[in-house]
Formats: sequence, structure tokens, C-alpha cells
Amino acid sequence: MLVDTTPLRESSQFRRLWLSQMCSSFGSQMTAVAVLFQVWRSTGSTVWTGAIGLAQAVPLIAFGLFAGALADRLDRRRFYLAATAGQGVCSALLALQALFGTFPVGVVLLIIGMQSLCGAGSGPTARTFLPHLVPPQRLAAALALNRIAFQGSMMVGPAAGGLVLATTSVSGCYVIDALTFVVAGYGAFRLPRIAARGGTDRPTRLGLGAVADGLRFVAHAAPVRGALLTDLATTVLTMPISLFPLINAERFGNNPGTLGLFLTAIAVGGVVASVFSGSFTRLPRPGAVMLAGSAVWGASLLLLGLAPNAWLGLGCLMIAGAADTVAVVSRSTVVQLRTPDVLLGRVAAAEQIAGQAGPQLGNLRAGLIASATSGEAALVSGGLMCLAALALIFVKTPQLREFSAPVAGSAEPAKVEAEAEPAQAA
Repeated sequence: MLVDTTPLRESSQFRRLWLSQMCSSFGSQMTAVAVLFQVWRSTGSTVWTGAIGLAQAVPLIAFGLFAGALADRLDRRRFYLAATAGQGVCSALLALQALFGTFPVGVVLLIIGMQSLCGAGSGPTARTFLPHLVPPQRLAAALALNRIAFQGSMMVGPAAGGLVLATTSVSGCYVIDALTFVVAGYGAFRLPRIAARGGTDRPTRLGLGAVADGLRFVAHAAPVRGALLTDLATTVLTMPISLFPLINAERFGNNPGTLGLFLTAIAVGGVVASVFSGSFTRLPRPGAVMLAGSAVWGASLLLLGLAPNAWLGLGCLMIAGAADTVAVVSRSTVVQLRTPDVLLGRVAAAEQIAGQAGPQLGNLRAGLIASATSGEAALVSGGLMCLAALALIFVKTPQLREFSAPVAGSAEPAKVEAEAEPAQAA
């Protein structure tokens, strides 16, 4: 049942990439705290702090698919190195402006937007590396290890950022972040040349045509389409983070200590599920596992809306965090095994956009419903709608629940169904 560490032991290239990306994610979490602190200290306005999320989301949504198309056309290692270097330069600029204190808040947000634009290229490209570094039967285990690294950085990075802020200044967080991008670049620099596989290294189409090919594939490949729709159903209909202050005030006496535990509970549940990820990464049907994990997520948040005390509420959030890890790892397994390598950059970009935009829309939905009714009503209604949407996907997309993957100990390639995919002609 424990996490399968075979990819780390068998592939030195994956091991270096995993360690370097964990360091980079840790630095990014520190920068997130530093930017929030700096903008709030400069403006005292929640409008400006809210604009940080907007500055990060807009470049990702607007240019993510184009960046994915470039990843499918170019040498992916070099493209990743260039995007990572851009992110490091942006962190260095943030450090300089914090040291001299001359940049207005609007310029700070512009730098954050530029860094997000570079991240729109590095994120999907990094996802395309795994099929080249580990065999198909170890892909789910590698994705679970990536999830552990991400969640570990989420737990430790913000706390470390707060400590650096308290002992030095915001520039210290930015400098550390810039250095972690150097580490990330080193991890990728040692990789071999990685070009898209599938007939030709260079797809003939570019720009809007290449983006359309990627979207056409998502529309026609039922397991991939179902996986992304499942992700959107769970995040758009049930994302609870914007409700935490209200739920804490309505149900738990507005205790700031309880509020701080809400996000921690989700992260703890996710880490526990990652540690015991062998219990689901070795199963042969990741699509069915994803649907089950998503259903547990929705049901847990529904029960959070009905929880009579804080401890039961935190227990629901821990279960939700564990279910989220199960769903995310299984979703990425389906996407990566089902997508032809020549299209993987574009489909990974679509997956990243869904993973970023869905929670933002979900928090907005929850806030609007809660403002008109209550936090309890927003959670319960969202959970019910989520379960109904998942039932519809389960019935209408049998290709997702029946999708089979190679299991550990098998040398068979991933199952690819014979269905019309005109995008592969690219």
C-alpha cells in the first residue's frame, strides 16, 4: 500500500528532475507568501491582493495552449530550460524591486504575470517528460511521487516563507525562489534531447491550427475528455476555500486557530494518501479510481456543510484532501497514457488550465451562493451537484471507467482504443 518509489530507484534522470522540481515548488510557495505580504503592506486593499490571482491566471489561460503547441514542436528540454530561466529572471526582478523599494504595485503584478506566462510553458512541458523517463507501468507511481513533492512544498514552503519574512525581508524569499529555479534548470539540463514522438519530431501546424488539433483530440478521445470534465465538475461545483472564513464564523465560533487548520487538514489528507498511494496506483483502471476519488471528495464537502463541530469538519477536509490526491494522480495517469506523445504538450496545457481555472470559478460560485444563502447551503448544494455530475459522466463515458493501464510487473504498453482522432494527423 505504500508509495511505489521504484521510479526514483530505477531512473536517475527522473530522480534528478523530481528533486529539482520539488525545490522549485518550495521556492514558489515562499514567493506566494511574500507577494501577498508585500501587496497587502503596500495597499491594505483586498482588491489588490485578489488581483494577484488574476495576474497569475490570465496569462496561463490565454497562452497555455499556445505554449503547449510549442512544447510539441520544439525540443522539449530546451523549451523547458528557457521557460524556467524566464521564471528565475522574474524572481530576481522581484528581489531587486524589494531591495530598492521603487516598483509600484502594478509593476509587481506585471512581473508576476510574466512569471505565470513562463510557467504556462514550463508546467505542461514538464508533464511531457515522464513518458520518456519511466515505463508505462511505472507512470502512475511517478505521478504519485510528484504529488508528494508538490504537497510537501505546500505544507513547508509557506511556513518557511513566513519565517524568512519575519527574520529578513520579502527580498529574502524572492532570492531563495530565484536560486531554486537554478536548481530546476540543472535537473532538466542533464536530461537528453526530448522531442515529441509520433511520426515526425515537428508537427507541421503551428499557432491556432496546432491549438485546434489539441482541442479536437480532447473532444474525440473519450477517456481524456471524461477525465477533464470530471476535474471541472469537482472543482467548479465544490471548491470550498472561499467559504472557510464564513463557515468558521457560522459554525465554529470564528476561532482563527480553526481557520488556519482548514487548509492544513486538506494538505495532511493529501500527504497521507500520497504516502499510501501504492493502494491505488497499482490498480488497473485509473479512470474508475478517479471517478471514485472525485465522488468521495464531493461527498466529504457535502458532509462538511452538515458537520456539527470543528473536529468533524476537519475530518471531512482530511478525507477530501486524500480523495483529491487519488483523483489528481489517476486523472494524470489517464491523460498521459491515452494521449499520443506528439499531442501531449497541448493536452497537458489543457489539463493545467482546467486545474487552474476550475478552482477559481469554484471559489467564485461558492462565494456567490453563500452571499445569497449561507455557507452551509453552498457546500451542501455544491456536493449534491457534484455527485449528480459525476453520475452523469459515469453513465455517458464508459470509456473512462473502463480505461485500463499497464500495472507494475507488466511490460505491455498502454491500451489505446481504436477511435477516430483526426488531430493525430498533425
